[in-house]
Amino acid sequence: MIIGTNLGAQSASNDLSRTSAALTKSLAKLSSGSRIVNPYDDAGGLATSMRFDAKIERANAAKNNVSNTQSFANTQDGYLKRVAHTLNRMSELAMLSLDGTKSDADRALYDNEFTQLKSYISEVATKEFNGVSLFSSSNLTSVIDSEGTSFEMAGINLGSATYTAVSSTSTIGTTGAATTALSNIKGAITELALNRATIGAYQSRLNMASDNLDATVETFSAATSAIKDVDVARESTEYSRQNILNQATTAMLAQANNLPQSVMRLLPQ
Repeated sequence: MIIGTNLGAQSASNDLSRTSAALTKSLAKLSSGSRIVNPYDDAGGLATSMRFDAKIERANAAKNNVSNTQSFANTQDGYLKRVAHTLNRMSELAMLSLDGTKSDADRALYDNEFTQLKSYISEVATKEFNGVSLFSSSNLTSVIDSEGTSFEMAGINLGSATYTAVSSTSTIGTTGAATTALSNIKGAITELALNRATIGAYQSRLNMASDNLDATVETFSAATSAIKDVDVARESTEYSRQNILNQATTAMLAQANNLPQSVMRLLPQ
């Protein structure tokens, strides 16, 4: 029996170190919820999941951009609906002013309301969305996916000649002026219909972009989950196994450390 080197204790100590490390690793996975605690657990999986996580974050940011652009377009259309009602009423007033049974005094009364409605259209043309003009000739550019793809909306310009012909020069105080005003209003209504149709097309495109971003976040979240999320049932079983081994190895190490004491029985008293 050798007492200079306790091979049994060394072997048990090595086993205890391994089971302790495995137990610590299993506990870290369970507490973090991640299968990849350290890069050496799965370097390739870690790199892939990091790229997926970055893509998800970009997609969420792009979705915020799309949502803001949708709000911009919705606000534009909300105002244009009111402008449409205004132009309809102005065309009605112009028609009433063309009635040959009306006097110029009657037409002056119609013109008072007509003037107020013109002012409303001029006021709408100055509206802004978060400091950005809603109705100018400038295009609005945003991004609609996680790769930074640009999306451009043409400006809806309420300051164009078609609209200013109504808001700046038209009057219905006389039959001749009412005839000219009616022609201008009809032109503005036609352009307004085109503007609203354009906004509708943008809204449809933005809705599709939003749905696509939702799908991107969902699919890539599922992909990164499959790579790095821990299987709790499996890891709990592994933790229990390593815990039992750790306790058993600790007990055996204690026994191995006691073995050299049996040599004392062989020594003379």
